Amino acid sequence: MLKRQLFSSKELEKATDNYNANRILGRGQGTVYKGMLADERIVAIKRSKIVDASKLEEFINEVLILSQINHRNVVKLLGCCLETEVPLLIYEFSPNGTLFEYIHDDTEEFPITWEMRLRIAVEISGALSYLHSAASIPIYHRDIRSANILLDDKFRANISDFGISRSMTIDQTHLTTQVQGTFGYLDPEYFRSSQFTQKSDVYSFGVVLAELLTGEKPIRSTNFEEDKKVSCIFSMCNKRGSIV
Repeated sequence: MLKRQLFSSKELEKATDNYNANRILGRGQGTVYKGMLADERIVAIKRSKIVDASKLEEFINEVLILSQINHRNVVKLLGCCLETEVPLLIYEFSPNGTLFEYIHDDTEEFPITWEMRLRIAVEISGALSYLHSAASIPIYHRDIRSANILLDDKFRANISDFGISRSMTIDQTHLTTQVQGTFGYLDPEYFRSSQFTQKSDVYSFGVVLAELLTGEKPIRSTNFEEDKKVSCIFSMCNKRGSIV
């Protein structure tokens, strides 16, 4: 298990200018702040919204799982803080935001080229293969989506957010659990049976691939049900020999 650092609440308050609103990088299950440590390292600090049993479980789960992972395309957990009322996790900072933002927010300054799309897809697939087959114990991520893919200073992809991930034994083929994840990326078979397998992560990765290829969001605003999911549209277009 990789060693992680224990941070004090005071140094994290100083790093974030007392959790100043202008340091906020994003919000989800918690709030993520940009911080500068005393040694001038730039970090991302994830602060849970509320204290309850499920959030505490996710916090502990993420620490345990990321402490077992060492892969260039998985976000690096630097440490945590145990002195505060709500859990705090400290990660390496990814200056170029998320893949979702990069695909769907118009940016002329740094266009996402086909070469970049292909490289990012290869990096994500390599990290998933590592989690499923090469880590010390198999790990199912359970929430692969473009918003959970961070881009570092060289636009390398890093899989993040392991709060609902699960470690598996070598002989386990599936995980039976309450359905969790993000609508639009969920494996339909998992949604139907509550059985999550490696293929469920791969399905979610396929939706990310469709995003990369088409530039469309997983769920589109349309009155036609069959045109809402980009995965369905991509499948139909692929049968026609076209992705547009």
